[in-house]
Amino acid sequence: MSEKAPIKMLHDRILVEEDLQGGERRSSGGIVIPATAAMGARRLSWSRVVAKGPHARAVEIGDRVLFDPEDKAEVEVQGEVYVVMRERDIHAVAAGRLESEATGLYL
Repeated sequence: MSEKAPIKMLHDRILVEEDLQGGERRSSGGIVIPATAAMGARRLSWSRVVAKGPHARAVEIGDRVLFDPEDKAEVEVQGEVYVVMRERDIHAVAAGRLESEATGLYL
């Protein structure tokens, strides 16, 4: 999607484009794990933010975010499939702009 989204996100809603690397994965030891392998625990997914509502404060367009794919709501926009979620459904943000900020831990 381009800088000008064809839709306007409202409130704290986020529109993300899922990373489609869902095929094979490699373990840290180099073992290939096929996409059909069942995982014991829930596996979170990474996605890229393509649009955000005015009340979404922790993410910016272009950030990679971590979320639970079982809680997703998909939508098709101009022939592309995206996921719509609330900002509070995001577990983590990975972006270069966060390097200089605090860790976010409250001690």
